[in-house]
Order: sequence, then structure tokens, then C-alpha cells
Amino acid sequence: MAVTPKTDEAFLREVDEELRRDQIVGVWKNYGRVIIGLIVAALAIFAGVLGWRAWSHGAAEKQAIELQQAYDSIASGNTQAAKAPIDKLAGESAPGYRALAKMLQGNDLLAAGKTKEAAAKYGEVAGDSSVGQPIRDLATIRQTHTEFDALAPQVVIDRLKPLATSDSAWLGSAGEMIAMADLKLNRLAEARAMFKLIAESDKVPDSIRQRAVQATQALDPGTNVQKGK
Repeated sequence: MAVTPKTDEAFLREVDEELRRDQIVGVWKNYGRVIIGLIVAALAIFAGVLGWRAWSHGAAEKQAIELQQAYDSIASGNTQAAKAPIDKLAGESAPGYRALAKMLQGNDLLAAGKTKEAAAKYGEVAGDSSVGQPIRDLATIRQTHTEFDALAPQVVIDRLKPLATSDSAWLGSAGEMIAMADLKLNRLAEARAMFKLIAESDKVPDSIRQRAVQATQALDPGTNVQKGK
């Protein structure tokens, strides 16, 4: 039986497939080791990432336990037992635990009457850009409160002004210190306005708000302050 001649289309398809096989073989011969190396490197990187995540999670969990133990020791009055883990955490690379440990160090220094050292420790946290903003803001408040009497009034105002807005969680603490600084500068109108802002806020703790109400009325006896106005 005669063999049916291949059509041009079938012939071209076979030639194309053969050419592709030759190309693949050629690429493998020339770059096979490179390809294998890249695959191995990619797998190594992937394994490294998984390993780092596991290590990081384990390290963070360990630091959380150490911090909680330090808090427990402080709560029970055994501050000496808390010192070693706090000092260790203050030197750790995890920003959050490091910041909290430094805040505890600052509190300990303040309790010992070492105000300059305490303020410096709070300042380290406030100036650490790797730390979350809420902790940095708290550190700024603590630092300024600790060294308030030694600071120039304008320094207090400039440092705390961003935290003394109507929508800030720190309006009470920051605003009160700003108003006191304004009084030192004999800027009665500015002090009165800040006290009034605090007194009328529903986000400020009652103790600070009551002081602000009293200060507002003392500076302007005719002022009627209403919370949440």
C-alpha cells in the first residue's frame, strides 16, 4: 500500500517540534547547572524565610513571657527580681519589647529620684523611629513631665503641641503642661484657651478635666464650661 504523502502543514509541525526539542536540549546543556543552582538557591531562601519566621515568633513569645514576669515581680513589690529581665529586654532587637523595658527602667530611675537619668531613658524611646507611635507619644509625655521644671516653657510648648489637639488621646496630659508653660510666659489668653479646650473635651480623664475647669474659671470667672461642648 502506498504511503500517503505528508501534507506541508504536518511536515512543518514535525520540523517545528524537532527544532524545539533541539533548543531545549541545547539550553539544558549550556545552562543546566545554572538552572539547578537557581532552583536550589530559591529553595534555600524559602526555607530560610520559614526558619526566620519560626525563630522570630519563638523569640517574641519568649520576650513576652520575660516582660510579663518582670511586671509580675514589680506588682508584687520585688523590683530587684525584675531588674535583670528588664535590662536584658532593653537591649533586645525587638522594638516593642525594648521600648517597654526602657520605659520600666525610666520608672525605676524616677522612683529612685534620678530625674535626669529617667528623662533621658524616656527620651531614648521617644526618639526611636522603629517604635510604634503610641509608645513614643507616651514616652514624650513622661519625659516632658519628668523634666518639666528644668525645661524652658517654649521647649515644652513646641514638644507637646502635636499631642495637644482636640482629637488626640494625649490632650489632657499634653495640654495641661502646655497651659502651665503658657502661664510661665504670662500668656494668659493662650493658657485660658488650652484649659478651656481640655475642660470641654469628653476624651480627657475626669481628674485632669476638673483641674482644667478650675483653672479656666480662675483665669476667667465668667466662663461657663460644659463637657463635650
